[in-house]
Amino acid sequence: MYSSSFGVTLIALTMITSQVILAVTSNVVLSLGMVGALSIVRFRTAIKEPLDIAFLFWSIAAGIILAAGMIPLAVIGSVIIGLILLFFVNKKDHRNPYIIVLSCRDNASETAPMKFVRDHVERCVVKSKSARSGLVEVNMEVRLKDDNTDFINELSSMGGVSSAALVSFNGEYMG
Repeated sequence: MYSSSFGVTLIALTMITSQVILAVTSNVVLSLGMVGALSIVRFRTAIKEPLDIAFLFWSIAAGIILAAGMIPLAVIGSVIIGLILLFFVNKKDHRNPYIIVLSCRDNASETAPMKFVRDHVERCVVKSKSARSGLVEVNMEVRLKDDNTDFINELSSMGGVSSAALVSFNGEYMG
């Protein structure tokens, strides 16, 4: 799993950099001023969302390009960047991943529940497994075939299963 907004940020920063390069290639003085202006940008607080950084640099670049008198480049570039960002930010995968936390009594009792999970989901990847005396815990990332989560009830009632939990994951890392 990855942060989808990071991928969108890479696209945005590529377009913003292209816009800045278009502006500075025509004027050596402007290019030196741009380097100076961008070198003084400091953030005193950590920005947790990658897309926020793209919007900050977009506004800085547009402001500098406008101040340099290149109004058509700033307007047309901003419209194109805005439309592309609007498209990519709203393009989400309709199937959210889930995490299944499966606790079994021992190693032998985990085989049947694991096969049951694989039969009832579209995709299953074991993310972690921990074992201690009398307990085996397996964490799996799954993509459901449909939105039906009733199979988790059957899973929790299988022999050898202590507990089964299904947790939604929206695809974004927080923290």
